[in-house]
Amino acid sequence: MAKQIFVNIPVTNLDKSIAFYKHLGFSFNQQFTNEKATCMVISEHIMVMLLSNEFFQTFTPKPIADAKTSTSVIICISAESREEVDRYVKLAIEAGGKADVPKQDLGWMYGHGFEDLDGHMWELSYMDMSAVPQ
Repeated sequence: MAKQIFVNIPVTNLDKSIAFYKHLGFSFNQQFTNEKATCMVISEHIMVMLLSNEFFQTFTPKPIADAKTSTSVIICISAESREEVDRYVKLAIEAGGKADVPKQDLGWMYGHGFEDLDGHMWELSYMDMSAVPQ
């Protein structure tokens, strides 16, 4: 069974995307980085491959969707607190992202998200498992 996940997303400008995600505090695996792609580390088991549009296109015969006008996936990352959720969204906005979707607060679950420079949707979610309704 799989031990890691690699999410591949196309980006218009690799250097600007790297700067955006560095502002959010993510690190990159230089072993899997070149002028066409980079490997952003989310955790020990989750990586996001940021691929230039041209390079991404070599992996699929389908056209690349414009994430600024349509959504096919929302990438959700767990957070350790409500404050961490808010901090990441604030950093994303500072780096040029957008947060068009309102926060969601269900008491036991709290989430908010942002769009990156290419319109890819990211969500952060904190869950207090001790407060989950029975």
